[in-house]
Amino acid sequence: MNQVAHKEEIINYWLVKAEESLAAAQDDLKANRLSLSVNRIYYACFYVVNTFLLKQNFQFRKHSGVRAAFHKHLVKPGIVSHEYGKLYDELFEARQRADYIEFVSFERDQVTDWLTRSQNFVEIIKSLVKSPNWSVNPG
Repeated sequence: MNQVAHKEEIINYWLVKAEESLAAAQDDLKANRLSLSVNRIYYACFYVVNTFLLKQNFQFRKHSGVRAAFHKHLVKPGIVSHEYGKLYDELFEARQRADYIEFVSFERDQVTDWLTRSQNFVEIIKSLVKSPNWSVNPG
């Protein structure tokens, strides 16, 4: 398999992971497992952003690198609204709390809102990933 085909295979894999994460977040929300839902919501957004960046030949080892590149290449130039930049930041911080802080709890309404907004977020980024002529300025 050549490099281009391999990269496309990885991209498709991560797009599926994003969709699976949204579905799991929905299931966890229905079951009132709010911290798990927050985790899955964040990862859906992380996977799709990482996929977009991979398509642009950017790779990062840390979540903070993906977050910074998302802001640099998509939010700052206005390709994605600042509202989605704020959403990603909120989810990043919420996922950190959900995974690493004892006794953290979330309000169901907040998690529901994050899930709804993240579903739109994922669709927007997926459309950029699937656009054949899309590229970012590497600068």
